[in-house]
Amino acid sequence: MRAVPAALQAHLDTGATTLCRCWRLDRTDGVSLGFTDHDEALTFDGLMFEAVTGVETTTDVAHADMNVGGLEIAGALTADALSASDLALGLYDGATVSLWLVSWLDPTMRMELRRGTLGEVRRSSLGFEAEVRGPMQALEAVRGRMYTRTSDAGLNDAQWAALPATTLVVSEVFGARLRVSGFSERVSGHFSGGFAEVASGAAAGATVVVAQDAGGASNWLTLRRALSGLEVGDQLSVKPACAAEWDAYRAQFADHSDFRGFPFLPGNDRVFTYARSGQ
Repeated sequence: MRAVPAALQAHLDTGATTLCRCWRLDRTDGVSLGFTDHDEALTFDGLMFEAVTGVETTTDVAHADMNVGGLEIAGALTADALSASDLALGLYDGATVSLWLVSWLDPTMRMELRRGTLGEVRRSSLGFEAEVRGPMQALEAVRGRMYTRTSDAGLNDAQWAALPATTLVVSEVFGARLRVSGFSERVSGHFSGGFAEVASGAAAGATVVVAQDAGGASNWLTLRRALSGLEVGDQLSVKPACAAEWDAYRAQFADHSDFRGFPFLPGNDRVFTYARSGQ
């Protein structure tokens, strides 16, 4: 059970409260930002919480057991510290967020309601949306090796990092769909599921997953999401996904010694088979 500070409890017991909510964001690059739904800025813990409008949260779902709760923050890009380009660059992904109940008349009367980390921050038609993941989210992460027939190597894995990158130049931008130049002949879908990083221009450093590569003589790439600030003439560094299937992996790397899977594991139906001669 959450303990309410005595001063705040006494204030709540009066029935006439001066309460507001404050959000503190601590980004992974060391930048800290504060926002409040009050109509004036507040300061506590050495941070100013800027007054913003249009910020709202969904109902906070908390569980007494080990299940992961759920909370989402959504709002307009009205605060000076919030910029569309920073969202597109992923600077808020993985940030620590804490939600506070605060008396705007006396900020020393406050209580932390929730702490978690932001999932992927998404642009929406009205601003942004972000999921707040609680501490139990860490228990869902895979630790160690997975014994599966397919490879568990992913983007930024050491083997994937050894793949050569292809430099492409953007010639047209239609949201998440790009016309590019610099392709050599390749099979359809070569870069699908791969990774693209902006190497030049205002959006330099932004990274995104490639949703679809038309392949062949086509010069079109479809990204998982549109990149704010991406312009004609910018360069992209693109890598294909690391193949998960045994045969595809051998074709991709002309080798199988580093395949991070167990392709010859017997399936679940093996227990129902019977012994036969030669097996």
